[in-house]
Amino acid sequence: MTDTSTDATAGGGTRTRDLRLAVVGLGMRAGLARAAHLPGEGSAVVAAVDTDPGALGRAREWFGDDVRLYGGHRELLAAAEVDAVFVITPDDTHEAIAVDLLEAGVAVFVEKPLAITTEGCDRVLEAAKRGGSRLYVGHNMRHMPVVRVMRDLVLRGEIGEVKAVWCRHFVGHGGDFYFKDWHADRSRTTGLLLQKGAHDLDVIHWLAGGYTERVAALGGLTLYGDIEDRSGQAPGSVMPDWLDPERNWPPLSNTGLNPVVDVEDLSMVVMRLDNGVHASYQQCHYTPDYWRNYTVIGTEGRLENFGDDGESAEVRVWKRRSDYRADADLVVPMPPVSGGHGGADPLLVAEFLEFVRTGADTDTSPVAAREAVAAGCAATESLRGDGRPVTVRRTPPELARWFADGQR
Repeated sequence: MTDTSTDATAGGGTRTRDLRLAVVGLGMRAGLARAAHLPGEGSAVVAAVDTDPGALGRAREWFGDDVRLYGGHRELLAAAEVDAVFVITPDDTHEAIAVDLLEAGVAVFVEKPLAITTEGCDRVLEAAKRGGSRLYVGHNMRHMPVVRVMRDLVLRGEIGEVKAVWCRHFVGHGGDFYFKDWHADRSRTTGLLLQKGAHDLDVIHWLAGGYTERVAALGGLTLYGDIEDRSGQAPGSVMPDWLDPERNWPPLSNTGLNPVVDVEDLSMVVMRLDNGVHASYQQCHYTPDYWRNYTVIGTEGRLENFGDDGESAEVRVWKRRSDYRADADLVVPMPPVSGGHGGADPLLVAEFLEFVRTGADTDTSPVAAREAVAAGCAATESLRGDGRPVTVRRTPPELARWFADGQR
């Protein structure tokens, strides 16, 4: 791995050069690597990997004719010299790919979730420590304006000490997004409490200032299991190829579900965090609307977001006793943004690139990403065990210390 973006010159000085980047996986979230492709401005994608030969044509379109193409990440390691790699592949592949790259000393961006098991996450963290490599996890919601506003209000003490965090996640496009490809197969995701919920569990932890230690959950496959058309989608296609919000409504009218559908489409979790905060998370994949609603309750008030993506969202804070009233004591609008996920994606990419160059502090955290997976796995175990409470296994202390010290 290269820690800086400078090379020695014949005169003994240094000159700035682009970070040499690679991307493994050319599907939906490969737009993150495209955002990092800024040749002459600090970073350039010089290599791309996909196990589907048909996908490699996208790389030339996105990154130019000089981009080197490989059918696997081990070929990339053997043939190309790169400073950092974006791993944007199906969830069940994150662990093995990240471990190989990190042990080779390459800085790695892993799309969330870090892995699909708690043990897998720990193996990735251990590989980063062994290789002395910089690991970054793509929890872009930490850069979403609505989340940052809520956290700033909490840190400012607007609602006193946080005691409870509730999140309701209305996944309006769930049938198209998560039940027509590998996402619907628990062997590849563990479940949607992890795959989709990893974002929200991480945000709950961030707002609450602690990690989940005990969970209980209920839920099931309550709607999409009734759809008999399991013909799947065309090989090589990605979600935009089959998304049709106008046609695929109501949800039972969906067709072409994945041949394996064994993940839950409705789930509800209650959590106790290690700092005494209590939390809940609800997720439904067949609502007509698509957004997240967070409520944070403190000793001196509560806050809640209305909308979660873009300038139409706002955060409202209530601090006076009353009956119902829509007029909050404080209303915070969102700033103008551009880019995917409410402007979060470009900020995420910029933070990762600066981390690769300088080792700068980041708002994302590999340990926090691991704790979100651990909470999601424990919640899934509870759900499939008829609501039996489950204790969450914590990050090994030596790993937590190494990452707390800045991965040095």
